[in-house]
Amino acid sequence: MKKELAKTYSPSELEERLYKIWNDNGYFTPDVNDNRPSFSIVIPPPNVTGQLHMGHALDETLQDILVRYKRMQGFNTLWVPGTDHAGIATQIKVEERLRVDEKLTRYDLGREKFLERVWAWKDTYENRITGQLKKLGASCDWSRQRFTMDEGCSKAVREVFVNLYNKGLIYRGNRIINWCPRCLTALSDAEVEYKDQPGYFWHIKYPIKGEDGYVEVATTRPETMFGDTAVAVNPEDENMKHLIGKTLILPVVGREIPVIADDYVEIGFGTGCVKITPAHDPNDFMVGQRHDLEQIKVMNDDATMNSHAGKYEGMDRYECRKALVADLEAEGYLVKVVPHDHNVGVCYRCGTTVEPLTSDQWFVKMKPLAEPAIEAVENGSIKFVPERFSKNYFNWMNNILDWCISRQLWWGHRIPAFYCDTCGEMTVSKEDITVCPKCGGKVHQDSDVLDTWFSSALWPFSTLGWPESTADLKKYYPTNVLVTGYDIITFWVSRMIFSGLEHMGEKPFSTVFIHGLVRDAQGRKMSKSLGNGIDPLEIIASYGADALRFALATGNSPGNDMRFSSEKIEAARNFNNKIWNAARFVLMNLTIDEAALPSSDKLELEDKWIISRFNTLCREVTTNLDNFELGVSLSKLYDFIWDVFCDWYIELVKPRLNDKGSESNIVAQNVLVYVLSETLKLLHPFMPFITEEIWQSLPHTGESIMISDYPKFDSALDFSEDEERMASLIATIRAIRNLRSEMNVPPSKKAALTIVSERTDIYNEKTEAFFVKLASASSLTVLPEYHDEKSVQTVTENAVVYIPLAEMIDFEKELARLEGERKNTIGEIERLEKKLSNAGFVAKAPAQVVEGERAKLTKYRDTLEKIMNAIEKFKN
Repeated sequence: MKKELAKTYSPSELEERLYKIWNDNGYFTPDVNDNRPSFSIVIPPPNVTGQLHMGHALDETLQDILVRYKRMQGFNTLWVPGTDHAGIATQIKVEERLRVDEKLTRYDLGREKFLERVWAWKDTYENRITGQLKKLGASCDWSRQRFTMDEGCSKAVREVFVNLYNKGLIYRGNRIINWCPRCLTALSDAEVEYKDQPGYFWHIKYPIKGEDGYVEVATTRPETMFGDTAVAVNPEDENMKHLIGKTLILPVVGREIPVIADDYVEIGFGTGCVKITPAHDPNDFMVGQRHDLEQIKVMNDDATMNSHAGKYEGMDRYECRKALVADLEAEGYLVKVVPHDHNVGVCYRCGTTVEPLTSDQWFVKMKPLAEPAIEAVENGSIKFVPERFSKNYFNWMNNILDWCISRQLWWGHRIPAFYCDTCGEMTVSKEDITVCPKCGGKVHQDSDVLDTWFSSALWPFSTLGWPESTADLKKYYPTNVLVTGYDIITFWVSRMIFSGLEHMGEKPFSTVFIHGLVRDAQGRKMSKSLGNGIDPLEIIASYGADALRFALATGNSPGNDMRFSSEKIEAARNFNNKIWNAARFVLMNLTIDEAALPSSDKLELEDKWIISRFNTLCREVTTNLDNFELGVSLSKLYDFIWDVFCDWYIELVKPRLNDKGSESNIVAQNVLVYVLSETLKLLHPFMPFITEEIWQSLPHTGESIMISDYPKFDSALDFSEDEERMASLIATIRAIRNLRSEMNVPPSKKAALTIVSERTDIYNEKTEAFFVKLASASSLTVLPEYHDEKSVQTVTENAVVYIPLAEMIDFEKELARLEGERKNTIGEIERLEKKLSNAGFVAKAPAQVVEGERAKLTKYRDTLEKIMNAIEKFKN
């Protein structure tokens, strides 16, 4: 039974109501025992650091489009929601709140009390994020909601850690790592961003012991020289190999260091001599390993200098650099300073320059894990969309180093390693232990936590119940698609792939659908510093979720950044209103309570045209969605609804709708309902709320549009010949409209049309009504031959249309108007000619100004020619 729609579309009045109906009725919750083929997606878990931004809104919109599409196609569809504990980011937020509100540090509270504060923060922001996702229309199964530190995910983390440790793939070692002096934690290579920064090469003399000479080294970080334990030269360098084996005196410090031979030094680059600081440079660390050099760490965790820096102890690293360079210059060791722009590693969270240093940390041995993960993408088992992003993946995986997984934080999964206070034995265990299994002594747990991405890497299977063999895991793993941004291919995608292959023996997903970033209208990245961020909730409050989803999906191309602008959201609102008003028109003209597509022998030409166009649309939209061309799909739906259905078909059938009670009227009603209802189904994944509300108002069967069958192409509805005939009619009507517009003829001015065409199957008495209704015709005559010099004409592919001038134009008024335009144009030409004949103006004015004036003159001359031709035609 149909129902009325409100006069105006007000999303705030219906979105919350509809979402509650969907959720309460269990439409988001699949039955694991359902034997239909499954389709599953795990949400990239938003961090519990705040609220969702436009990037999240894009990510979630694209996922929901795919999920709703597959659900309507009959798949047993699961979309697992959840959030990430986001170790560093969340701890920083809570510490900042503690400092500002209570003037306290985490150390003032202690670990246990501080973690209580973080859990409270998590609960607040997780609830906020969940509410935002629901506002957006995300059809997640909330009964399966997960958190990276919930009991199940935490069990999975321990299982993986212990298994990898027992295989020798996790180890503890003193290695060079990336250290953030602000966050006071180690960082993995993926957590370091590189930025071009201006710097210098300081060239320094290192005196040769027992000789008057010296070697010259160049460094961008002179403050690390306190940790130098050698100077290296290339053994094949004819200019330098005589130095091998000699001893140098470290300036300022006075310590003796050797000159060693190592092919790490590039012949001909720089001075040919490289200072080796094994504790503060990854390349130097490797050289030190080869030559068994001492590692001297010269900085504290906060990047202040330690006792190895002598009188500079306690200084910040940059303060030390300045003082040391001044002393080197004063003592005659500084040769020169050369400006040098270089790539500097910074912390991905706080932007602080990272300090490479040696530290006891936990690592994952990556090469054995990376090899099968590389092969899975190489052999096509896992595909990137677009494929070009596989290059990013291969570049990272082929050059991967061991992954530093320990973090000096309190918030996160604590490393399950226990140390005996009595005998020092280390035990790695899936369960907490209190006594040493070796001597029975008391134990304490490692204070470090795991890298956030360690638990995120397990997300596709930990969320489904692993390590238990759950029904969900059997049914929905591997998942089908991962939707994510290109910026976390290294952070997350690569780690999920090798984790799935290692622990499940199977890939975690088949397709990685990559999207770009959401930028502002000028193409800039949205950020707090620029003040150009847009809150998706504000857009939803003002325009509705469907409008936001439309704006985010419109023009979306896999892998490419998109610009979000007010124009896009206005266009989305206009589209909503267009659909709503079209639906209201259909409803106001319905007398039927049930709708079915009439048999083809009862269909008129325009009916077959719209049905055939819709049928083609089904095929194209389905193909586009299957190829992840979501923006293309939506563009085709927009064009069909706005142009084909609303602007043409509805106008074409209005005369039949006014013919109440006739068979043609009933047929038109049924076709209107069929096309509108089925088109709403195609549009539903993109704009779920408005489509549900309108679909419910139309005659229909079923509970909800979201669990109705997605339309399929039907060859029986392919009326290609009728479609071609109608397309010709529309092209001719458009040509007539364009001609009348060019001649400024108002629609109210009727004119008799004569069409010359052999296609009487197109132009005939039955189609005359279309020209009367849509082309302002007073009558239509179709002839095989005709010519009238007093008529204007327009030519289409299969017709020549003649329109008597006298019926369209008041000759005297038109001549007077043209004469006025002629005089004004001549005046402009004379003004410009005078200006451009002025030698002073041409010589002194900027070249672009002169060229601009010349372009105007050319334009006015062309306009005058057209005006004169028009006047000539009227006089003849």
